[in-house]
Amino acid sequence: MLISQKHLAARMLRVAIVALCILTLCVGLVSAAAGKDYYKILGVSRDASQQEIKRQYKTLSRKHHPDKNPGDETAHERFIELAQAYEVLSDDEKREIYNRYGEEGLKNQGGPGGAGGFHDPFDIFAQFFGSNVRFGQRGGGTRAKPRGPDVHIRVPVSLLELYTGTEIEVDTSKQAICPHCDGSGAASPDDIETCSVCSGSGVRIVKQILGPGIVQQMQTTCDSCKGKGKKVSKPCPHCKGTRVHRESDLLAIRVEPGMADSEQVMFEGEADQHPDHEPGSLVFHLQQQAHATFTREGDDLHAELTITLLDALVGFTHTILHVDDKTDIELKRSDVTPPGFVHKLVGRGMPRRQRSAGAGSGKFGDMHVTYWIQFPKALDAGAKEQIENVFGTKSGIKWDGSDSTRTKDSNVHRGRQAPSESGQHDEL
Repeated sequence: MLISQKHLAARMLRVAIVALCILTLCVGLVSAAAGKDYYKILGVSRDASQQEIKRQYKTLSRKHHPDKNPGDETAHERFIELAQAYEVLSDDEKREIYNRYGEEGLKNQGGPGGAGGFHDPFDIFAQFFGSNVRFGQRGGGTRAKPRGPDVHIRVPVSLLELYTGTEIEVDTSKQAICPHCDGSGAASPDDIETCSVCSGSGVRIVKQILGPGIVQQMQTTCDSCKGKGKKVSKPCPHCKGTRVHRESDLLAIRVEPGMADSEQVMFEGEADQHPDHEPGSLVFHLQQQAHATFTREGDDLHAELTITLLDALVGFTHTILHVDDKTDIELKRSDVTPPGFVHKLVGRGMPRRQRSAGAGSGKFGDMHVTYWIQFPKALDAGAKEQIENVFGTKSGIKWDGSDSTRTKDSNVHRGRQAPSESGQHDEL
């Protein structure tokens, strides 16, 4: 009996070991099938467009470039991962394989990550910024390139777009480094020669005789090579030796709900490129367009509505279309409405992006509707008689001009009539 129990325990142990091995193998297979999440690495969704993938790579690769993070191995590894993710997701065929079979599917197809491996991450980076770009000092003490100027562009946006938020695609034309000569300006590397005038130093010594036995030496920029120390014997046939060319780039401007007029949306490093400097930023300035009904002050909306004299006396119910173009706002009054009366509708204004102590606690600003009275141009005798029956006889006040302290200049109106069509309003 004791022997049988020992055999049973040993058998159960063997079964447990086999089950553990199978479980470990399954976990390894699942991990291998899943592989790296290239979408997560680039910070984009699985349905991201090619423009969004390109934009994210350009932004993140500049941030994690080894020249910008000297000695940071984590940033270096991140830079390599970004290049690998972009290489797969920027290719429609490779992306489809990856979406269906993961990283393992790419290896089986002989794509990136397989026998051939990925391309050099610096080569992919150079497709956008050139191989000569430097963000700071590395090993030999290379000086950082100066930063180029920012480019500012005004983008018209409607009040509706500022209310709901939107994404605006802008096709920009900018100066980029010539991809054929990589910014050297030469047809080939063999066509770049050391300047014979300055011997590659970029400067030359000029001697000037001031008098008998008096010689002055001055150092000046070499006018033969323009201080570069090298000359191009055969210029690049594509850029004609200018080292740059024009190219178009599609950018997506994300307009958040509640953004203000003149607010800026900045794309770092997307301005004009040049081999001698780092590109500046491309700055878009939102320019709010006039709305047919509403004006804006901060998070509040303002509108003016003309009502009839009857509406002003007995009350009314009107509706106006909200700035979102789909919601009807009910305006209702039962009391007498004097000219210039302001009707405040709480929470009917623009979305609030930043809350402050004086901005209120709601998620939206308020709406203010100012009422103006449209008086009739003329009344017939019957209408006048009816009005007198309602309001009583006319007053018998006679002004002789003696009590000037109790009167006002006849040119100053105590009330405001309905605004004429030519009336102007300040636009934000």
